[in-house]
Amino acid sequence: MHLDFWHERWARNEIGFHEGTPNEQLQRHFHKLQLAANSWVFVPMCGKTNDIGWLLEQGYRVKGAELNEGAVLELFAHLGLTPTLTEHGSLKRYSAAAVEIYCGDIFALDQALLGHIDAVYDRAAIIALPDAMRQRYSQLLIDITEQAPQLLICYEFDKQKRQGPPFSVEHDELQSLYGGAYQFQRLERQILPSYLPDDVDATAVAWLLTASH
Repeated sequence: MHLDFWHERWARNEIGFHEGTPNEQLQRHFHKLQLAANSWVFVPMCGKTNDIGWLLEQGYRVKGAELNEGAVLELFAHLGLTPTLTEHGSLKRYSAAAVEIYCGDIFALDQALLGHIDAVYDRAAIIALPDAMRQRYSQLLIDITEQAPQLLICYEFDKQKRQGPPFSVEHDELQSLYGGAYQFQRLERQILPSYLPDDVDATAVAWLLTASH
């Protein structure tokens, strides 16, 4: 999947993955990460999600990564913040107050640039990537966050009825991707009737991932 695919989706406003309000499972389960105030939360492939505003309201600081620069600018505008721009190789960092967003290819991000992370919130990142990229992505996340705990929300659906993105990512695959680094606790399965195009039902599954060693 080429990066242009996502730029074109944003250009055509084909962003069904963007939720107009903070995610319900985020609100129900994020406290289970047991983070202190001012902890840094990493939101990969964040778009202009309203979840970041919610995290800020709870007293956390947020670092994100997003490919599309327009989405990053819309995010800061929605938050009512004017960011400072710095360039780091192929990445641009937009920062203001308690928010830092790295704009560009997430695979160009490393731990030294990202800095300390206390937890990861992944709602629409791993499920946006095709099979061949999910292995690379999961290892990147382990490395750059130094195995920080995660609230991970995946979607499961009949793969015969719909190809991705988003992709159906189930427990067996998560175990193969993250099992060497994390222990899993399933927090909730929420059935979402006709959630996907063509009236395909989906199930949103919230997972808590904690370092296994």
